[in-house]
Amino acid sequence: MILLVVDTQKGITDERLFAFERLKENIKTLIAQARKHHVEVVYVRHDDGPGTGFSVGDVEFAIFEEFAPLEGERIFDKTVNSALHESTGLAQYLSEKSETKIMIVGLQTNFCIDATIQSGFNRGYEMIVPAYANSTFDNAYMAKDVCYHYYNDFLWKGRYARCVSVEEAVEMLAEGE
Repeated sequence: MILLVVDTQKGITDERLFAFERLKENIKTLIAQARKHHVEVVYVRHDDGPGTGFSVGDVEFAIFEEFAPLEGERIFDKTVNSALHESTGLAQYLSEKSETKIMIVGLQTNFCIDATIQSGFNRGYEMIVPAYANSTFDNAYMAKDVCYHYYNDFLWKGRYARCVSVEEAVEMLAEGE
C-alpha cells in the first residue's frame, strides 16, 4: 500500500475548502502514521502550465507546508486530472513496485481525486478513501459540502473505492494492509 497525497498545494489548501481544519488534521495524521509504519508516502502536484501562477517555480505550486514531503519521498507532477494518467509515470512506478493498494487523500474531491479514484479502479488498484481527507470548494453547480458527500458517501463507496473512517485508515496503515 502507498499513501497518495494529491494536489495539496499552497494555492488551494486553505479555509475555502469544505471542513478545512478536519481535512488538515486527518491528512497530517495519515502522513505521520504512514511514515511511522513504513508505508510509502507519494505526492502529486498539479501543474497548470507556465504563466498561470500554478506551475513549477510558482509559490502557489509548492506543497502545503504542513504536509511537506520528507527528503527522498517521491513527487510526481501532472497536467491532467488523474494522477494515474500515463503522462505522470506514477502507474509505471507502482507497477514496478507491485503495489496494488492506494490510500488517497488530497484535493479536489470533484476533480483530481475523483479522476484518480476512477482511473485507479479501472487499472485494478484497490482504492481506499479515508473520510474527511479530501475536499473541494463551492462551484456554480454544487456547494462544497454537498459535493464532498456526493462523492464520498454515494458515488465512490462500494463502486470505485473502499471508503473508511480515519480510524480504520490508521489501522490499515499500522498493519501495512
